[in-house]
Amino acid sequence: MTTPTEARNPRTLAIDAVGTAEILRMMNAEDARVADAVGAVVPEIAKVVDAAVAAVRAGGRVHYFGAGTSGRLAVLDAAELLPTFHAPDDLVVAHHAGGMPALLRAVENVEDSEEGGAADASGVTGLDVVIGLAASGSTPYVAGALKYARSVGASTALITSNPQAPLAPLADVLIAADTGPEVIAGSTRLKAGTAQKMVLNAFSTTLMIKLGRTWSNLMVDMVATNNKLRGRMLRILAEATGADQDACSAALAEADGELKPALVHLLTGSPVAAAREALAEADGRVAVALGKLGAPA
Repeated sequence: MTTPTEARNPRTLAIDAVGTAEILRMMNAEDARVADAVGAVVPEIAKVVDAAVAAVRAGGRVHYFGAGTSGRLAVLDAAELLPTFHAPDDLVVAHHAGGMPALLRAVENVEDSEEGGAADASGVTGLDVVIGLAASGSTPYVAGALKYARSVGASTALITSNPQAPLAPLADVLIAADTGPEVIAGSTRLKAGTAQKMVLNAFSTTLMIKLGRTWSNLMVDMVATNNKLRGRMLRILAEATGADQDACSAALAEADGELKPALVHLLTGSPVAAAREALAEADGRVAVALGKLGAPA
C-alpha cells in the first residue's frame, strides 16, 4: 500500500517545467497546508503532553525515537531544551537510528532494524513516555522501540503524516498530521518534516510551560551560554520587573547568574536566599513562589 507521503502530488506535476519563482510559490502553497494539518491534531498532542507531565513528576523521562529526518528533528528538539529551559540532560532523550554518525549522513539499513530500536530503548522504564517519529508510520527501528516500551509498561505515542500508519497499534496516542503528498514524491524532509518539527515544538514547549520553566511568556529558566543569551537574561529581568539594567545586573550577580531567583528577588524584595527557598518549595514555578512570598503571581 502506498502511503500518503509517497504519493505523487497532482499540484506539482509540472514543477520542473516552470520558472524559479513559480517553483518557490508551489512549495510555499504546499507548506501553507502544514499548519492546518498540525492544528487538527492538537487534542492528541495535548494528551501526550499531559502524560509526559505526569511521568516527569513521577520521576520518569521522555524518549524520542526516529530515523533519518525524523531522528534528526528529534535530536534538535531535545538539544535545544537545555539552553532554552535549563531542562536536565536526561529529561527528554532523543534516540536516532545509527547514532551520531547518522546525523550527518545516511547509514545503511539502520532504520530497517527493529532490533536496533529495541536495543536503543533498553533504558526505557515503565515510568517513561516514548514517542516514535516516522513520517510514513512504518519505520522498523521505531517499531522496535515502541514494542520494547510497551513491554515495560511505558506510555507510547507516534508522530506521523500517515493517518493509517501501520505502527499505530503500538501507540497509546496517534498524532497523525495529514500533510498529504510531498512537493517531490516521497521527500518527507519537506511537509512531513515541517509538521514533525511543529508538533515537537508544541509538545516540548508546552511540557516545559506545564513544568514551570516559564513565567508568563518569558524564558525564566534559560541558561546563558553566550553574550547574546546573557543580554537576553537582562532584558527578561527588565521586562518582567521594570528594574533598570544596573539593578538587574546586580540581582543576577547575587543569584550566581540564575535568572529565576533574581526575578523573584526583584519582584518581592525578598533576599535571594528566600527567593531560592520559595522556588524550591514551589517546584521551580515562579508564580507559586511569588504567592508564597506575598506578591501577586
